[in-house]
Amino acid sequence: MIKRVDLKLRLLVILGLVVFSIFYVFPFEKNINLGLDLKGGMYVLLRADTSAIPSDKRGAAMSGTIEKIRNRVDDYGVKEISMQVQGKDSILVQVPGVVDRTIVDKLKKVGKLEFKLVEEDSDKLIAASDGNVPQGYELKKFRDSSILINNEPSLTGADLSESHTGVDSLGLSAVDLWLSGEGRKKFSKVTQDNVGRQLAILLDDKVISAPNISEPITGGQAKITGNFSSDEAKAMVSVLNSGALPVPLVVEEERSVGPLLGSDSIERGIKSIILGAGTVIAFMLIYYLLGGIIAVICIVLDLLFIIAGLHLFRGTLTLPGIAGMILTLGMAVDANVLIFERIREELNAKKPLSIAVKNGFDKAKRTIIDANITTLIAAVFLFIFGTGPIRGFATTLSLGIIASIFTAVFVGRTIFSCLLELKIKKFPMLRLFQTSNINFVKLRNICIIISLIVIIVGMVKFYSRIDNIYGIDFKGGQILEYKLTPSPDIENVRAVLSANDYGDVAIQEFNDIDGGIMIRSKSDIVDNISRILRSKFDQVEDLKVTTVGPAVGKALKHKAYLAIFLSLIGILFYVAIRFKHFDFAFAAVIALFHDVIISLGFLAFFGYEINLLIITALLTIAGYSINDTIVIYDRIREISPRFHKLSLREIINMALNGTLSRTIVTSLTTILVVIAMYLLGGQALKGFAFTLLVGFLAGTYSSIYIASPLVLLFRKSHLHTK
Repeated sequence: MIKRVDLKLRLLVILGLVVFSIFYVFPFEKNINLGLDLKGGMYVLLRADTSAIPSDKRGAAMSGTIEKIRNRVDDYGVKEISMQVQGKDSILVQVPGVVDRTIVDKLKKVGKLEFKLVEEDSDKLIAASDGNVPQGYELKKFRDSSILINNEPSLTGADLSESHTGVDSLGLSAVDLWLSGEGRKKFSKVTQDNVGRQLAILLDDKVISAPNISEPITGGQAKITGNFSSDEAKAMVSVLNSGALPVPLVVEEERSVGPLLGSDSIERGIKSIILGAGTVIAFMLIYYLLGGIIAVICIVLDLLFIIAGLHLFRGTLTLPGIAGMILTLGMAVDANVLIFERIREELNAKKPLSIAVKNGFDKAKRTIIDANITTLIAAVFLFIFGTGPIRGFATTLSLGIIASIFTAVFVGRTIFSCLLELKIKKFPMLRLFQTSNINFVKLRNICIIISLIVIIVGMVKFYSRIDNIYGIDFKGGQILEYKLTPSPDIENVRAVLSANDYGDVAIQEFNDIDGGIMIRSKSDIVDNISRILRSKFDQVEDLKVTTVGPAVGKALKHKAYLAIFLSLIGILFYVAIRFKHFDFAFAAVIALFHDVIISLGFLAFFGYEINLLIITALLTIAGYSINDTIVIYDRIREISPRFHKLSLREIINMALNGTLSRTIVTSLTTILVVIAMYLLGGQALKGFAFTLLVGFLAGTYSSIYIASPLVLLFRKSHLHTK
């Protein structure tokens, strides 16, 4: 029992943290930074080609490139734009609240403006069309034909003073150019000497206009006309005014989320939290009665502290981050269940309630810390190797782990001490079953055979789908999501795209939003697809664009597997150090491989693709599964000195039976939360939740029938641990 002075200090600490968190968090909309997947916006990763720039000047070139990109995006009036250099040659641009494909076009345009005379000699044009391009010329496509132009430009973007949007004689969009003093002289001379000829205007080596010079132009003003929209004209003006980029840029990765899909994700996330929290709270209140009330208080404080932590560390709440919060609810209950079950054991031993509470917390504390640190190891590697929303998941999961340890061990014990001060005499709890005496180890050979069969069948299915099992995160490509109004028949959409030479793209409906369609392609087709859909359907709303280049996909796959490997190694060494035996650690890691591989097999059978969220789920499974195993290992470590004359087989059976109630209750509460996520989390979280569901079931099974019995294969003597 805690001394009264210490109890008052504890209450002041808890009250202070709660008050601080409430004032720090609310108003929620102002203090919590929502990720682009929730509030809408664009995430673009650009790779700079610095191969032609001397190494000592590349830093300056990258800085100049960032400044010009910022100027281009500033034209849209976007606030809080984030730009940062990643690695040696990549630039990450995040634009919150705006989804406009012309921004991406502006970012990647070098902005090299050139004026070049068009050759009039038809014989030279014919020869060039036959593959014999005369020296000093280049053949270019313009509209539906080819033109032959001089290599040397008559003017360049360096001669430009400024540009603005305008209209041509027909009222169509155009770009008005004003030339500098030197540029005016050059332009005046070239127009005087070449009246009647065409002057091609090129932007980034592409002919965008080729007007005839009808008379000398001495005023220093020119006009670019062509078949482009007002948005395209604005984008062109922005590019020209910012000047040419020091280095060419390639879009390696793009993730755009419209505000409609973002708000829908928030709504579904909140519903998932409410359903998940509601089911867990209902179960805990019914099963643990008074203890359930304490657990509910801890769960509410967990959520409050997680959100406060996000604000404190300037974290970003993403859709996977919401999933992390939901998952934390189920995992936070585990610490309370461990304590309650330990108190139950002490009460069964006829000890007074005050002693039972003290011993229950003391015995559970070490297990809680060990179990949660292993999950924290997986979360750390997720943060290191993850990008964007995945880091959001790792952040909320890490904060949730820390908060759950604090609330269960510190807050929970404080509440119990207050109740004891109020002279509470009983701590009633329901019981699933009386103390069991199942010979789990006896079934180990059968279970290992069953697991091997499931793993082999799953891996055969996995490798049979190897060409299609990976999503665009790892193999590259593009996924487009639109909302069409009125909601069309999917075959009608397929027919429209087929008629425009896009019959090879994969099209499917998704149920998150009425009229929602998803289009998959191996190449960048978003501009053409958007134009086609808008010409055929009444209303088309951009929901989401995801583009991943092959090089980025390969790098992401490498990072994903590295994260899994390093997490398992980290868990291996931690378990080995804590339990002072590598055979325990090897058995635990083998069980983790078992859970991950079985999850992959089920994903293959049910047609899910492996993406970054699935990798996140697999790492979460590893952290969760080792929780169960550590609880059992900790019980083995505890009872082995007292029963040192028993065989290892008997000690393992005692440990498994002694922790069975906790295993069932924890698995049940966590699975209830995952089911809530699966049912209400939307399409984006369905594969994630399915993976967790399979992995958690496999983890519960492997902790009992694989991890602990495997130790018998590594040892044949009695167990002696400290």
